[in-house]
Amino acid sequence: MTTQQHLLDRAYGFTHNDALKRATATSLIYALQPAGVTFSQRLPPADDPYARIPAHIAGVNALTIDRFEGRYLLSGGADSSIAIWDLEAQTASTESGETYLPLSAVNKTAKEHKLGITQLSFYPFDSLAFLTSSYDHTVKLYSSETLEASASFDLDAVIYNIALSPIASHLLVACATQGPNVRLIDLRSGATTHSLAGHAGAVLSTAWSPVTDHLLASGATDGTVRFWDIRRSVGSLGSLNLEDSVGRIGAPTHSNSHAQSHGQAHRGAVNGIVWTEDGRHLVTAGHDQRIRVWDTSTYANTLANFGPMVKNSGLAPTIPIVPPRRNLPARADVVFYPNEHEILFYELFDGKLLRRMRRPEVAKRAADVAAANSANGKGQRNAKDRITSLAWRAHDVEMYSAHADGSICAWKPRTDEDVEADEEERVEEEERDKSRKRKRDVLDDIYAGLTKKNITFGNMGL
Repeated sequence: MTTQQHLLDRAYGFTHNDALKRATATSLIYALQPAGVTFSQRLPPADDPYARIPAHIAGVNALTIDRFEGRYLLSGGADSSIAIWDLEAQTASTESGETYLPLSAVNKTAKEHKLGITQLSFYPFDSLAFLTSSYDHTVKLYSSETLEASASFDLDAVIYNIALSPIASHLLVACATQGPNVRLIDLRSGATTHSLAGHAGAVLSTAWSPVTDHLLASGATDGTVRFWDIRRSVGSLGSLNLEDSVGRIGAPTHSNSHAQSHGQAHRGAVNGIVWTEDGRHLVTAGHDQRIRVWDTSTYANTLANFGPMVKNSGLAPTIPIVPPRRNLPARADVVFYPNEHEILFYELFDGKLLRRMRRPEVAKRAADVAAANSANGKGQRNAKDRITSLAWRAHDVEMYSAHADGSICAWKPRTDEDVEADEEERVEEEERDKSRKRKRDVLDDIYAGLTKKNITFGNMGL
């Protein structure tokens, strides 16, 4: 339906007032493309102006964007470096194009993490503070203004993932650690002793409900996804079962949790969990190369089939992005999945693949690798192309991806109108080039005529 038709329908009362807004936002989401801007730790040196300086030299492990303003992007490096970027700041012009420079940054020091960052999280109601987790077993609390750590919590285990509730005031940090228990850090008291026991393997991912402040989900290497009511001192409420497509009426209680205690959500480790914005569905990703969507009112597997292209390995978080529902029509939700060197764009409820999204240089490299593999009969992948994290920008239709090669990629809408404008600009530039060439040819002809003309000298009377 065209914009004009939406306006007419709204004027006559045939559609809801926000139908045009949703239609426009949907078209923008479907038009996301790599933007022509980079993120650089610093400007290139004067003697090498075309050098591409990465955002983090050793690779980017994690990204997040503050939800309060949707303005500040926080990135964490494999070398424990941290940087904050102002997405509304003026970009710097370089020979290689426009680039963002960090608003502030901190490199590895004795005071900071000793090993790479695993996850980052802004305070949900304020961008003035943020949390980091690391392979060095610690969670640290930082000031966004000074990048100084004000508190550190040692959990004596690798921390793969941390989560803060987007709605709760309890300020509990749910930590997925190398042990089988979900660890909770109380930022008010500083206590780290409370834990949630129930998994039989390392916990890899945690996620708070966006609508119920005491409800938490966690995934582990045992293939289970468990739910917890943090107000209770007993075990989990229950777990998801991939073979259960019917579910049960009402939220699980401890009385029926035993029947679900042995269910597996995935036939392999679960390292990605995300709720939809309305809390009605949970999306999980596992080492069985599957993405699953669960109805949280019945805890049933919806049986959405995302096909054979999904790849997932390693213990680091592989967390999909589900754009806000307010941007989409009912039951038209979509999901972006970080699939090694590309982003897979799916319809959420039926698993239909809409698009494979790659950066231009990665797409070209992939084609070269495919040609080389075809020639020598071997398969190989470039680990540095791997996407390590995705972040959605609040209040905008923009997405950002972190990469193991140290780069950060911005994904912004590029509509048909943008393509037409670019084509018009290209044609105009070609016409200008032709005009300049004709002028040069005329000057060359004049110069050639002058140099070929015979010049005679008369008798000077000598």
